[in-house]
Amino acid sequence: MGLFSKKIEIKSPIKGKLVDVTEVKDEAFSTKALGDGMAIIPEEGKVYAPVDGEVITMIDSNHAIGLSAKGIEILIHIGMDTVKLGGKYFKAHVKEGDKVKAGTLLIEFDKEEVEKEYDITSPIIIPNFSELKALNKTEHRNVTIDDTIMTIVK
Repeated sequence: MGLFSKKIEIKSPIKGKLVDVTEVKDEAFSTKALGDGMAIIPEEGKVYAPVDGEVITMIDSNHAIGLSAKGIEILIHIGMDTVKLGGKYFKAHVKEGDKVKAGTLLIEFDKEEVEKEYDITSPIIIPNFSELKALNKTEHRNVTIDDTIMTIVK
C-alpha cells in the first residue's frame, strides 16, 4: 500500500445472490469487456447506491445507472438485454447529477415481470478497473445492501 492508496468499499446495491461477473451469460460482461466486478441475482426489485457518490449516467430506459465515487466509476446493469423493455417495469428515483449516499434508493423494478422475459442477473462493474491498484472481490454468497461486495484500492 503506497502512501496515497485509497481503499473504497463497494456495498451490494441489490439484495440477492452474489456471483462473479465472469459467470454472467453475456459476453460483454463475462469477458470483462465492459469492466471487472461482480453480479447479483436479485431477490427483490430495488437497487440502492453502493457508495456515496454522484449519478453520472441514467439510461433512459432506467435499466442501468452509472455512478462516480472518488475517481471510480460504477455501472449497475439490471438484467440481460433489459434495454429491450424500453423502461417498462423500471422506475428511477434519481437523475444524472444527483449526489447520493450509500443506501439511497436509485431504481425500482418489477422483478417478477422482468424475470418472465429476461435473465435478471445484474452486473455491478468498474469500467475503469485497469486504473486501479487492486479490486478485491467478496466470496459468493447471499448478500444484503449492508454487505461489501468489492474493495477497491486506488
